[in-house]
Amino acid sequence: MLETILRIFFFTLGIIVVFLTLKSAIRVFILPRAAPDAVAAIIFRLTRFTFNFFVRRVNTYSAQDRIMALFAPVALFVLLPYWLTLILIGYMFVFWSFEVGTWGDAFLVSGSSLFTLGFAKGEAFSHTALSFTEAAIGMVLVALLIAYLPTMYSAFSFRERAVKLLEVRAGSPPSAITMMQRMNRLDRLDELNGFWREWEQWFAAVEESHTSLAALVFFRSPQPDHSWVTAAGAVLDAAAFHAAVLDVPRDVQADLCLRAGYIALRSIADFFSISYNPTPKFPDDPISITRDEFDEAYDELVASGVPLKADREQAWHDFAGWRVNYDTVLIAIAAMTMAPYAPWSSDRGAIWLPPS
Repeated sequence: MLETILRIFFFTLGIIVVFLTLKSAIRVFILPRAAPDAVAAIIFRLTRFTFNFFVRRVNTYSAQDRIMALFAPVALFVLLPYWLTLILIGYMFVFWSFEVGTWGDAFLVSGSSLFTLGFAKGEAFSHTALSFTEAAIGMVLVALLIAYLPTMYSAFSFRERAVKLLEVRAGSPPSAITMMQRMNRLDRLDELNGFWREWEQWFAAVEESHTSLAALVFFRSPQPDHSWVTAAGAVLDAAAFHAAVLDVPRDVQADLCLRAGYIALRSIADFFSISYNPTPKFPDDPISITRDEFDEAYDELVASGVPLKADREQAWHDFAGWRVNYDTVLIAIAAMTMAPYAPWSSDRGAIWLPPS
């Protein structure tokens, strides 16, 4: 009687393990929407914990960047063996409950079936049927990963192309102030409509890809001083300056770019359970940019000949009213991804982890 109860228990446990593993793979590889998965999150958290251990033992950001550049690829590389191991264990429980033999026999049959080795198999028809299903699951998981990588790197390439091109306008590290100065020298401050449209589309694409393919958030740019997070911050600040501070004809496309940007960052923050106020309002909700920093930027733009609104107080209030919508999530994501230094984004929080 006890043995029967144990076999029913391990059969149920095995089915649950296999089900949760398949559900995890479907959420990560197939489901085209943001769906955090607890099973996959375990391996990413363990991998991040391991990388943080090594990051804390180097003294420069460049060394930490070289270490963290491997974090997302390694986590993805480990994810498939992790899933396969769970499938092997789940089927081992099921095989044992179907009286394939000892626990050792169940392990051998499960492993042989999963990797289609064929050196061990059960004697009953039910054992053979289980072996076929396990072999199919193993092949499907491998095929899904192979199909997953081109999609991920296509999204990565699209993201990084815009980040690289931004350097032409905003410098490196990217700065909204630098961008305004350069556009003014080129007499293009009132001709940025196309730029705002491009980045509105960029934000929409990043929101979709970085929540459905969440590992992309941690894929670092090819150049150590580039980052999709700091690029996003520079563009949003530039759009906020254009809308609130510059004395140029209003371009509603800048407003739309701002909205697309903070919606995208908030969606990514939601995926990673980053808390923020969804309905912030300045000055009730302060921003990380101080009035002195704003005044310094204002004076710098004046010195560069950039046309600015005469009412500095109203300009500050309007700029802060835009910034409050993305300030918290921008800084949190910059810290989470260990983004390189850039003014008004990654410099607000922990740029790199100090040695312990």
